[in-house]
Amino acid sequence: MFINVTDQQGRRHRLEALEGFRVMEVIRDWGLDIKAECGGACACATCHVHVGGDWQDRLHAPLDEEIDRLDEAFDVRDNSRLSCQLLMSEELDGLEVRLAPGTERDRRDAA
Repeated sequence: MFINVTDQQGRRHRLEALEGFRVMEVIRDWGLDIKAECGGACACATCHVHVGGDWQDRLHAPLDEEIDRLDEAFDVRDNSRLSCQLLMSEELDGLEVRLAPGTERDRRDAA
């Protein structure tokens, strides 16, 4: 199973994903530039993505906690979701997401 991720620079990546993993974990584990500071606890908004095409209608509705976190994010749109709240399943094979602005890791320590 795969997810298709467009990074903040517009590069497209096709990432292999395992069932039951959070979309955020897949993106992070493949080394894409995503903060994901809370590690999937829905305590921040640093794994914010924009869901592509008709995929938004295939996802479960966000819970209040996710909506509250998105209030703290930049560039929130109708198709905004936290990737830590999306669990991979066969139904999401081929999912399209774009990493939202402001989700990049801090580069100051990369010296």
